[in-house]
Amino acid sequence: MHLRDISFPGPQENIAFDDVLLHLAEKEEAGEYLRFWESPVYFIVLGRIGRPEIDVNVLSVKKDDVPVLRRFSGGGTVVQGPGCLNYTLVLSKEKYPELNDLRRSYQWISLKVLEALRLSGVEAYFRPLSDLAAGPTEKKFSGNAQRRLKKYILHHGTILYRFDLSLISRYLNMPVEVPDYRQGRSHADFVTNIPIDPAVFKSHLGEIFQVTRCLPSARELGLLKEFHEFREN
Repeated sequence: MHLRDISFPGPQENIAFDDVLLHLAEKEEAGEYLRFWESPVYFIVLGRIGRPEIDVNVLSVKKDDVPVLRRFSGGGTVVQGPGCLNYTLVLSKEKYPELNDLRRSYQWISLKVLEALRLSGVEAYFRPLSDLAAGPTEKKFSGNAQRRLKKYILHHGTILYRFDLSLISRYLNMPVEVPDYRQGRSHADFVTNIPIDPAVFKSHLGEIFQVTRCLPSARELGLLKEFHEFREN
């Protein structure tokens, strides 16, 4: 599995590079990927069918001039920025039959992420369909989403470790669909940071997936430019 530990300055590039890796795996037989990234600026990203007029506090977003983007995977709307580590996995459905079932795939991947967290000193647990939570009050620190193609899936998730949690309440409305374990809690009462060293977590997750570190290829960067320009248009 190829490791790409790379963050770009702009939100569009960071979103588009995940799509590049999935394209290379699915269409050009580039193999599997694990990517880590963290945005240096705040922005909001909607899931594939997210609706900004429902999910986003439009007045606050406009006042603060925060970009609102859309990704091609499912899942809910999230705020990105410093202190939010992102992991992206591009995985073969043929290599891992567990991935062919949506619900099973979330749990299978999450158990590997949880093992990396445990090795990094954080005890946490999986909450269906796609959350990771910690502590006696089951506070969420990680949401996950997928895009599923014929041969590969793209699975990406967030880990809040030093994020300004007040921005979630400022920029996002209460989701229409919520997991049972949320129990009606507000963003402030439901979401938390976990005490983790991102470098240590990256190392452990990389070991679990047996990655090989290398720099982005010219092909990857060329496609990124194409995908970025497509998104802008």
